[in-house]
Amino acid sequence: MKADDGVCRSCGGTDLCEVLSLGATPLANALLTESQLTFPEPCYPLELVFCRLCGLVQITETVSPADLFGEYLYFSSVSDTMVFHASKLVQRVIRERRLDGNSLAAEIASNDGYLLQAYKQAQIPIVGVEPAANIAAVARERGIPTVCDFFSFQLVDKLIDDYGRADVIHANNVLAHVPDLNGVVRGFRRFVKDSGVIIVEVPYVRDMVDGTEFDTVYHEHLCYFSITALTRLFERHGLVIHDVERLDIHGGSLRIFSGIAEYAAKPSRNVQQLLDQEAKENIDRSDFYLTFAERVETLKKELLTLLAELRSAGKTVAAYGASAKGSTLLNYFGIDSTVINFVVDRSPVKQGRYTPGTHIPIRAPEALLKERPDYVLLLTWNFEEEVLRQQEVYRQGGGKFIIPIPKLRVV
Repeated sequence: MKADDGVCRSCGGTDLCEVLSLGATPLANALLTESQLTFPEPCYPLELVFCRLCGLVQITETVSPADLFGEYLYFSSVSDTMVFHASKLVQRVIRERRLDGNSLAAEIASNDGYLLQAYKQAQIPIVGVEPAANIAAVARERGIPTVCDFFSFQLVDKLIDDYGRADVIHANNVLAHVPDLNGVVRGFRRFVKDSGVIIVEVPYVRDMVDGTEFDTVYHEHLCYFSITALTRLFERHGLVIHDVERLDIHGGSLRIFSGIAEYAAKPSRNVQQLLDQEAKENIDRSDFYLTFAERVETLKKELLTLLAELRSAGKTVAAYGASAKGSTLLNYFGIDSTVINFVVDRSPVKQGRYTPGTHIPIRAPEALLKERPDYVLLLTWNFEEEVLRQQEVYRQGGGKFIIPIPKLRVV
């Protein structure tokens, strides 16, 4: 099931209503080499809709996963925040689940091993599943056993044959990326031990809407979850969500703990309270999403006005973070190299390339100290504290950051 067939990716319902239209945009992580700048870029519709039957927010277009993830340029270990976030969770899981050398910890979309390395250090057996060949190779170089493939119900039997069933399955910021939601959740059900736990993190749709975080919408992110939509999805496959936590990371996320219904604990008070809260605030109804597009347009007008005023005053502007979020914002707002001189990014594999659609050159962060732009548009606003801390010298020299989301401000 996929929304570009007019049916919900989760429940198969056909009552889909439009939330936001961002037009046709290039793939957010398809950074360009200099030689590619003269060639046309493929663009795809970016339309956000809401399923009135199960409450899932989703985009309508499904781009081939091979095109999106065959070669991927996002390495989780580049972010200190992500590594610390993962390590803290792993230490907690080892303690609470009493994992040892006879256990198995698995991660779906394990990237470069940023999370599993913490289990490895604790001598817990591990396996990662990562579809991007270049990133899987880096993980293996770090000693992280990694299956280079897309996680699916069909892949599970091979994983079980080679590694056994998992005591814990992590799926951080991946469930939103999979075209076959039901197949992946069925795979969770088969792969996890009867007494095991599935820990899933997803950006929270409520925070996305409340914070006008429209830049979270790009072709890799097929779905945007509430606890209501997640509960209905997991229950369909014999899984129960027995606990949930709200996190600040990525502009607001949910961390759910799930297990096989016959063996898992009953849903906690946290789960019921959040379900009740969503019902009270109409998150499971289309009314909640009606003003989202209007607020995005207001933000667009405010940011473009600010940038025009800065240019008129002779100020120079760079950007920080050649991110997928940044690509959505730059393309939809029409901000290109005539406005932004360059983008800086810590990831060496991004440096020397150009942003998709807007063709802004990507440089190392040291360029901020060398070029001394007056302002820097923070495209990775979800890592604000980390970036501002790293760029303290630039700021002490008079440089200012423009934070576009959730509310436009200059620091």
